[in-house]
Amino acid sequence: MIDPKAAIDPSAELGEGVSVGPFSVIGAGVRIGKGTRIGPHAVIKGPTTIGEDNQIYQFASVGEDPQDKKYAGEETRLEIGDRNVIREFTTINRGTAQDAVATRIGNDNLLMAYTHVAHDCQLGDHIIMANAASLGGHVVIGDWAILGGFTMAHQFSHIGAHSFCAMGSVINKDIPPYVTVSGHPARTCGINSEGLRRRNFASQTIQQIKRGYKIIYKQQHTIEAALESLRLLERDCPEIRLYIDFLEQSERGIAR
Repeated sequence: MIDPKAAIDPSAELGEGVSVGPFSVIGAGVRIGKGTRIGPHAVIKGPTTIGEDNQIYQFASVGEDPQDKKYAGEETRLEIGDRNVIREFTTINRGTAQDAVATRIGNDNLLMAYTHVAHDCQLGDHIIMANAASLGGHVVIGDWAILGGFTMAHQFSHIGAHSFCAMGSVINKDIPPYVTVSGHPARTCGINSEGLRRRNFASQTIQQIKRGYKIIYKQQHTIEAALESLRLLERDCPEIRLYIDFLEQSERGIAR
């Protein structure tokens, strides 16, 4: 399962059934869970922990130093969960001491070719980043979000769960849950109804989520007034809680 032309540091820990292709480099402080497959010419640098049944394709760079001028060689980490697919030429950097110390990627995510995840990013589960989508440092992405090809997210941006960012979106404000955005800069254009239907959200729930969107964007509310109306709506639709939590935590302001 380990190609003899691969270079693996003696301190690296590889679980049962891990395969490593030719000319890949596995550095010190790397732990890889069982069943994970590493293609040829991949480079994985520690401290990095990778869970089970991941697929890392050729020429990926995983766990390299953060691209931050403040970084001075401190020990920082990358943590990757289970069943992720990391395609060709993807780059994922470790965290920095100035923030979370760790970059984290959850489970069941698809990072297509040439995607970039910078230092201290926090990604949930079931996220899709299409080809060449890129995240600046400290970006947070909720579960089931989709970033179209060539999407760019400015550092410290938050992208809510179940949201959809169309191809080429430039994100410099926070994107609430369920919302679809497009453009440069990214602007809202409704909710991600199709994505919600594909995830078996009931029609009535989708209608309530749409009502929540209108409260935020169509009724000229302040954030405080919108939160008050959303809390009332939550009584009939628990899924509205994602809107409420997101607005309460947003520090950059939301995309308009």
